Amino acid sequence: MINENKPILFIDSGIGGLPYCNDFLKHNPGEEVCYLADRANFPYGQREKEELSSILISLTEKLLKTINPKIIVLACNTASVSALDTLRKKFPNVPFVGTVPAIKPAASASTSGKIGVLGTARTINDPYSQNLAEDCETKCEIFGVAAPELVKFIEQQFDKSTEKEKKEIVKKYIDIFRAEGADTLVLGCTHFLYLLEEFKTEAAPSIKVFDSLEGVTKRIEYLLDENNGALRAEIDFQPLHWLLLTGAETSDTSWQERAKALDFALCMLDSL
Repeated sequence: MINENKPILFIDSGIGGLPYCNDFLKHNPGEEVCYLADRANFPYGQREKEELSSILISLTEKLLKTINPKIIVLACNTASVSALDTLRKKFPNVPFVGTVPAIKPAASASTSGKIGVLGTARTINDPYSQNLAEDCETKCEIFGVAAPELVKFIEQQFDKSTEKEKKEIVKKYIDIFRAEGADTLVLGCTHFLYLLEEFKTEAAPSIKVFDSLEGVTKRIEYLLDENNGALRAEIDFQPLHWLLLTGAETSDTSWQERAKALDFALCMLDSL
């Protein structure tokens, strides 16, 4: 699994970070990636900040020894606002990329000054998110709504849900933000990207929806291109992609099907 062309590692507690991994691969097909679904500690959104930081430090230490990634992407808003700074200090030689709520672009586009943020309680309540709002050139007010049941819906029911069910669960949240006078909405949890089109449809035309998908891909590309592309994979490199699991069996058909659909090899982290 380990070769001279080191992989880029994406970490989430479930499937939420896969849209970020897929978007990066769409634009950079020659790079090797590993996606870790940390099922043993799912969901991250209900973990205390110190606990989650400790979990991610332990995971990072193990992953640096096993797959030796050249870049680590915290493909989870909760993990990013809780532990990104801590991980950068603990592992100063490792480039980390976080997925933080797209509050700044939402504030720039807002005319009402009220920004809706949909995420986990940890993301919404963490000072990191409020600091993002305070750093905006445009003064804005954050109205946050925690939606742990939406994370659960995407993890457990999304694949078998109907379009009507998806629309209904999204509309419930849009109605809350619309009643509060928000004219921009930030999807502050990576899981919610699975319902991006539904959110945009239900929010139009009075509410604009923002996410960090493009920004994360561009940040990874920036790190790869630094120092004349020192971290880029070789041109003729044939990448192999891995879906890593903790706390789940590779015999679980849902993970087998997901890995097959992605064309990723499936592996338990403990077996490396």
